[in-house]
Amino acid sequence: MSMDVTFLGTGAAYPSPTRGASAVVLRCEGECWLFDCGEGTQTQLMKSQLKAGRITKIFITHLHGDHFFGLPGLLCTISLQSGSVVSRQPIEIYGPIGLRDYIWRTMELSHTELVFPYVVHELVPTADQCPAEELREFSHMNRADNPPKEGQGRTILLDSEENSYLLVDDEQFVVKAFRLFHRIPSFGFSVVEKKRPGKLNAQKLKDLVCL
Repeated sequence: MSMDVTFLGTGAAYPSPTRGASAVVLRCEGECWLFDCGEGTQTQLMKSQLKAGRITKIFITHLHGDHFFGLPGLLCTISLQSGSVVSRQPIEIYGPIGLRDYIWRTMELSHTELVFPYVVHELVPTADQCPAEELREFSHMNRADNPPKEGQGRTILLDSEENSYLLVDDEQFVVKAFRLFHRIPSFGFSVVEKKRPGKLNAQKLKDLVCL
């Protein structure tokens, strides 16, 4: 399988004229998975050979602005470039509790109506993951029903035996999140390609051996 990684931004705290805030794209099989989305991410995408419309999954490590302030703008740009009729699978977004509410409020306050569906899956941190005063509970904030384009996402708990969060398990990949210990709840992500047994033409092998 062909896979490549593109660093769109490696800066911390804020973007600069020559260095964007945190954003990395993993490209495989025609899809793009985005890890973090700091300010300037969509500008960096335009400078690269990548296409924003190919993004199918977004993973946010933590809710410090330099890691996700670019997300609302990127979603809006993808929507504007998609035309009026879109038949695509939802964009899957993974991140700490609070991310779903942030996206919803941003879309609501800016009167934005995305033309494509999206789903936010939230990871629940553990009590020892950050200082107690920073461990906030966002999942029960008052809000209206899900916006028209927001699907029902999962609330994902730590698997204590595996010491990880299982995010994706399909025919090709297993994606897990792991706890990071920072000033606020943070997560790292692991993408593992599943083993794919090769195909052996037994008769052809026998013919070659007999030569």
